Amino acid sequence: MREFKTGERLKRIMDTVSARQFSLRVVMENIHDPHNVSAVFRTCDAVGVPKISLLYTIESFPKISKTSSSSANKWIETEKHTSADSCFDLLRNEGFKVYASMLNKNAVSLFDIDFTKKIALVFGNEKRGVSHEAELLADETFYIPMRGMIQSLNVSVAAAVALYEASRQRNEKGMYSRSELSNGELEQLIDLWCKK
Repeated sequence: MREFKTGERLKRIMDTVSARQFSLRVVMENIHDPHNVSAVFRTCDAVGVPKISLLYTIESFPKISKTSSSSANKWIETEKHTSADSCFDLLRNEGFKVYASMLNKNAVSLFDIDFTKKIALVFGNEKRGVSHEAELLADETFYIPMRGMIQSLNVSVAAAVALYEASRQRNEKGMYSRSELSNGELEQLIDLWCKK
């Protein structure tokens, strides 16, 4: 399929695939509003998150709008989970440390997290936040410092703020300039993207 792509399009695919951050994952837990879900997908694509875990134990699995996500979901892999336990176990087996977005006494500031490590960030429902189960199962909880009277951001904005902090740290360490994949894996993924 590569031969059917313009040189410019093929270069864009190759550069984007090479910069994907396979050591950075997002977990969306029971996020209800499909516009919020789509906005998170869009941010994930922008900062190079290649996979999103959809953890839905109460809400129905979301339908992702191509309009509000700008088709970002086309370029991001998803996996579905109906249990926080199984979702977090799988992440830990893959070497991720799980950080849940939660304002509690043990939460660390977003700006004190080392995002150059293998990290999964969990964002919860618009009204309920991260579930109590996910809070207990997470390795750490974190918060985004707020200077106003309101205690929290919209979930898609919170995800964007956190992911751009991760992107900033990773960029400073040169992590976008070297692929986390082997040459063989990289070539396979480029071929797959050329078919999309």
